[in-house]
Amino acid sequence: AALLALALLPASDPKRLAGLARGGALISLASAAICALLVAIGGPLATPALPGIGTFVGILFDALTAVMFLLVSFVGTIVVHFSRNYMAGDPGHARFTRLLGLTLASVLLLILAGNMAMFLAAWVATSVGLNQLLLFYSDRPAAILAARKKFIASRIGDACLAGAVFLAWQAFGTLEFSGLFAGLKGVAASGETPAGLTIAAVLIAAAALLKSAQFPLHGWITEVMETPTPVSALLHAGIINAGGFLALRFSPLLQLSTPSMDLLLVVGGFTALFASVVMLTQNAIKVALAWSTIAQMGFMLLQCGLGAWPAALLHIVAHSLYKAHAFLSSGSVIDIARASWSPSPGGAPHPARLGLAVAGVLAGVGIVGTLSGFELGREPGLFALGAILLMGLTHYIAQSIDTRPTGFVIARTIVGAAAVAGLWFALQSGMAWLIAGSLPDGADRTDLVALAAIVAVVAGFAALTIGQASFITAKPGGAPEWARAFYVHAQNGLYVNALANRLVLRFWPTGLPARR
Repeated sequence: AALLALALLPASDPKRLAGLARGGALISLASAAICALLVAIGGPLATPALPGIGTFVGILFDALTAVMFLLVSFVGTIVVHFSRNYMAGDPGHARFTRLLGLTLASVLLLILAGNMAMFLAAWVATSVGLNQLLLFYSDRPAAILAARKKFIASRIGDACLAGAVFLAWQAFGTLEFSGLFAGLKGVAASGETPAGLTIAAVLIAAAALLKSAQFPLHGWITEVMETPTPVSALLHAGIINAGGFLALRFSPLLQLSTPSMDLLLVVGGFTALFASVVMLTQNAIKVALAWSTIAQMGFMLLQCGLGAWPAALLHIVAHSLYKAHAFLSSGSVIDIARASWSPSPGGAPHPARLGLAVAGVLAGVGIVGTLSGFELGREPGLFALGAILLMGLTHYIAQSIDTRPTGFVIARTIVGAAAVAGLWFALQSGMAWLIAGSLPDGADRTDLVALAAIVAVVAGFAALTIGQASFITAKPGGAPEWARAFYVHAQNGLYVNALANRLVLRFWPTGLPARR
């Protein structure tokens, strides 16, 4: 309510309006902390049905809501505080503050929604608010093109979500999440999922993929750099997670539909690999971060497709905090890079040593995960995701056994990598304990499709890790002909977004002259 009230205040003093926006964000953060404490003490909270509007207005506050409400309120508070000085002096400062408050309020309402009608309304409001922020500088053709591509993807996603809500309402006769979850428990006990619910689950999965900028409708998120940096931070650290939150909120429904889980698994896994390759070839820091977001959302939806719901929620939290910091500090990236750079006496590690490091990571994750109490045969997805995470340390490990290795350096490297792996599994255990009862219980999927996807993704990232040093980031003159050609194609995202631009401009031209 405090954030929504900004739209009604006069804009005579933009700085004062920005100060009030910061106060509204702090109110949301304090509210999130208080409600999270109440949930920890007394369990989930839900508002009673209000006469006349109870069907459309209601709040469900469980552990999932508590985590997401705290996360978005915290990131939103930082972004609002940052934008107060960032936008100072801009003629549209007051308009920006209003739009930022409305969009942040819409995201919070989406998280708090206790029924599907309120969820759908907040879902659409979030999309509309973000679209207006993307068009903040409406005279920029690139901003218009990105906003229109996002508009098309969002409207398709809205239609999918609306269709799923209608089918769920038809099946159970209620729009309340509590009634939906109770009905789904009965369906799970019967062992047979009606066709209507299967279609609804597939529509939910499609809406989540569209909201998370997954292949092939991913291009808009790489072209939103014409908007102010606070919008990029809020988008990549908060709003883009709405697709993941949708999958988590409707996880009891998705888990009853194998086609919907397969859709998340295949599209999310492919997008993660595809976007990671493209990210390594980008030169602009914000564009590289945008491709990183696409890849991370693919990882998160891959986890949902595997049934690793706590891992997906942990991924959302970690990615949001990292990406908000990355965007807000992107203006200082050159200074950060110079301060952290150190020469490597051996140059780029040899591919054979990288391969040895990758093998060591895979073995180490298996050992640490087993010692942490997890079972590889029961939760293969969790081990696979840990292995992919730890592959970020392969260059660190390879350099320790590269030029002039010593026992102390190798031992320190092994202990450090093992500590990171142990922390990964400890965080997984903590998140599973924290949201117990809010998300479906059970082990990861172990069917043939899931295992094939796990093997493909792990093998793909192992090859990517080894190839990164040898040809993907190699200088043009130091790589073979095929590697140079691949680098160019990857740098252009395999031209998928270029084709999307042509289609949109053909049927919906911007009407503005193109800039060089």
